[in-house]
Amino acid sequence: MGERDEPGTIGRRVQQLRVARGLTQKQLAEPVYTPAYISTLEAGRVRPSDDALRHLAERLGVEFDELATGRSARQVTEMRLRLTEAQRVLAVGEAESAVEQYTALLAEAEAQELPEEQAAALLGLGECALDTGELVDGRRYFEEAEERLADAPLPARVPALRGRAVAHYLAGELRYAVYLLESTIDELNRGGLHDPDALLLLYASVIGPYMDMGAHARAAQAAEFALALAPQSGDPALVARMHRSVARTLLAEGRLAEADASLAKAAELYRGLQLRTELANCHWMRGYVYAQNGELERAEAEMREALDMLSAARATLYSSQLTVELADVLHRRGRSEEAAELLRGVLGGLSPERGAVHAAAAHRLLGIIAEDARDTDQAEEHYVRALSLLERAGAAGDLADLCRLLGDLLRRTGRVEAALDAYRTGLGHRTAPGTTTLGPAPAQPPV
Repeated sequence: MGERDEPGTIGRRVQQLRVARGLTQKQLAEPVYTPAYISTLEAGRVRPSDDALRHLAERLGVEFDELATGRSARQVTEMRLRLTEAQRVLAVGEAESAVEQYTALLAEAEAQELPEEQAAALLGLGECALDTGELVDGRRYFEEAEERLADAPLPARVPALRGRAVAHYLAGELRYAVYLLESTIDELNRGGLHDPDALLLLYASVIGPYMDMGAHARAAQAAEFALALAPQSGDPALVARMHRSVARTLLAEGRLAEADASLAKAAELYRGLQLRTELANCHWMRGYVYAQNGELERAEAEMREALDMLSAARATLYSSQLTVELADVLHRRGRSEEAAELLRGVLGGLSPERGAVHAAAAHRLLGIIAEDARDTDQAEEHYVRALSLLERAGAAGDLADLCRLLGDLLRRTGRVEAALDAYRTGLGHRTAPGTTTLGPAPAQPPV
């Protein structure tokens, strides 16, 4: 027997509907039940069986769910239709409009005590917050979504877990972000819960934290898995729009189960559209690998493709981070002025709480460009700013390299003691390329 209201609430609802339809207790009861049973039920002194509720619902001209819970199945389906519309709005980058829709839907789902719909609205609000860089709010929304889904299977909770991890990552809390993502991947793979969409989301999301922590081998493997798992779709937006239109038609015809099925397909496709950001990260990773191998032209092409994908998704914070790495490639290709212009353009959107590692990378590269121009004062200023940001984020590999740059600059300008202090700080954070202080890698998926 599913969830339903207390007998007294159901009894009052039956009585109100019966009176509104002008039926006597005898007319409502016939031919299966007695007027005395209806009287007892309306008084809340008996818990009606499912069969009794079905009989009463048919006689009263309402749905079973509406009689048992006060919620019409049609109302729930219509709410899901509006949730997919909010997903569509967010997927095309209209975050402010999506926030308004999700906020209204959350209030409605809470009023009707619908935990799954509450979680969907909270998840949407969290994704909106990530897009706009409101990381504290985003983390809170994702945590609340997890609470609503506490009894759901792990794959259903993955989007909320991933969202919380990304919020921590973007706030500079790299190690905790990796812990959340890796432990969830491990639980899915070791538990045999091989959900491709969930795994794709997790593998694509862990690439950034791996890179910032110096775990390049793990980042490359995660990118490989993500690209292998990526769903292939000719035009998911068009197909999703078709499913939404079909759902509206089915809903108008009263075919609620079929409408729900169409909406589920539309929602899955819109989630796929939001994965555009994650797949852009994979191109970003390829660009990084090419850059490390000295294939700068190919690196620039991959990074520009990733940047186009991120810009189309209105993912401003990710776009800022990627622009920093593209600037590094341009600098290495001898286009330092172009690189510096890109860096100055994105620094305003980065901060210790929003993209700390890439803000540090921007200052580091601006310092190098300033050194090339023999402006040592400006170079030192950028290096010191970068050092402060990296210490907060715990990006060990980048910190060690930066201390070397700062030490070399201080030594060249005659400040030997200060240079030694910088070198000692760097030695304390030394890490070899491709290594990390993380634990064992998570179990692999059946790719």
